Amino acid sequence: MTTSSESGAPEGGAEVIEALKPPVGEEALRHREVVEGEFWKRIPAYADVDTETFLSHTWQARNSINKPKKLLKTLQDMVPQSFYDDVAEGFRRAPMSVRVSPSLMSLINWNAAYEDPIRKQFIPVASRCLPDHPKLGLDSLGEQADAPVPGLTHRYHDKALFLPLNTCPVYCRFCTRSYAIGPNTDQVEKASLRVNKERWAKAFAYIQSRPELEDIVISGGDAYQLRPEQIEYIGMTLVEMPNIRRLRFATKGLAIMPQKVLSDPEWLDAITKVVERGRKLHKEVVIHTHFNHPDEFTWISREATNKLMERGIIVRNQAVLQRGVNDTVDTMSLLVRRLGYYNVQPYYVYTHDMVKGVEDLRTTVSTAIMLEKFVRGSTAGFNTPTFVCDAPGGGGKRDVHSFEHYDRVTGISVYTAPAVKPGQVFMYFDPIHLLPAEGRARWADPAQHELMVQEALDDARANAVG
Repeated sequence: MTTSSESGAPEGGAEVIEALKPPVGEEALRHREVVEGEFWKRIPAYADVDTETFLSHTWQARNSINKPKKLLKTLQDMVPQSFYDDVAEGFRRAPMSVRVSPSLMSLINWNAAYEDPIRKQFIPVASRCLPDHPKLGLDSLGEQADAPVPGLTHRYHDKALFLPLNTCPVYCRFCTRSYAIGPNTDQVEKASLRVNKERWAKAFAYIQSRPELEDIVISGGDAYQLRPEQIEYIGMTLVEMPNIRRLRFATKGLAIMPQKVLSDPEWLDAITKVVERGRKLHKEVVIHTHFNHPDEFTWISREATNKLMERGIIVRNQAVLQRGVNDTVDTMSLLVRRLGYYNVQPYYVYTHDMVKGVEDLRTTVSTAIMLEKFVRGSTAGFNTPTFVCDAPGGGGKRDVHSFEHYDRVTGISVYTAPAVKPGQVFMYFDPIHLLPAEGRARWADPAQHELMVQEALDDARANAVG
């Protein structure tokens, strides 16, 4: 038997390693911990709900909150009447319909409801509403302008976005498609993207006619809402097209109703069939989901992602950067590491789109740049998301720090997209209330608006490449 000195290894090797890299504390492993047990039972309406019932996606759908009265019935005296009144007015003002699953309701800290990061995303309160930015539009990304047929956006050279339906299991306040998703509200009459096979056929015909298209995102609405036979029909139709190499089924479901993966075997089997067919054709079929805060990932999410892993289904995450939700280094780093640990690959973090009615959730380009700097290196590169700005007006996703111009005083950033729309410029505007006093004063004067825009454009064109 050889000793460590005989083998060439230094004596006392353990001590050397410990000196170079001291043991980590429990805080460093916090990303592995998720909410366990029957966490929903603290909510009065769910106090007697057993695990089997709570894991039913149909029970979750039937008991989702869509009216202030239902919120009151669910929470009872957990929050004061003033909060219910605030919510009722928030519902009335919201451009997006409201639907919140019991799963999400159970994760909100109702003792601090105004500050809770999950409540902020899904339940509007009038007292926290802020005026929309004067440069904000309803279809901020210009998706309809890039739609050759209804419900299909062809912006990037080889990729298209297919919107087969307009409903979701839960409605996010910050939805970039508030122009079309969900029923009409007091504020917005929606564009029609209802399930319609004739509309789908036109989309399929266009996709097949464009040999450059290789990558299709199937979104909506939400792919969770498609019936199993619709999942299979859409997936098989697209994956069999010779030009198509990649399909992505987009759903927020894993974050807000993971129960469906566990209790709807027909839906899961349909997705699996498309994935397996794609694999035989050497084509990639994956799921893209949408966790924004680490607390959204519970033991139920873990069981759902484990089941997808067992089926060989790749899952990636696209988060939205939101003020008071995930805009700190600690929260964003924890989200990224937790997702990676449970086999959900962090893919994108979006600077919040310029969406009506949610100015309180938007934050700045400089915040996104700062977070990217601290997150990078905290885990493996393939589990590190790219921080992007989806350039308003149809410029597409731009690396957040790839701007041609960014003025932190006026909050104006200018991007170009040479491979998407060469020769054009696209502008993003930070929330006015987060600007320094000088910037707020200039935006308070309408006569300054176009002057600030022109200053930004002049500087961007002087610096632009391509």
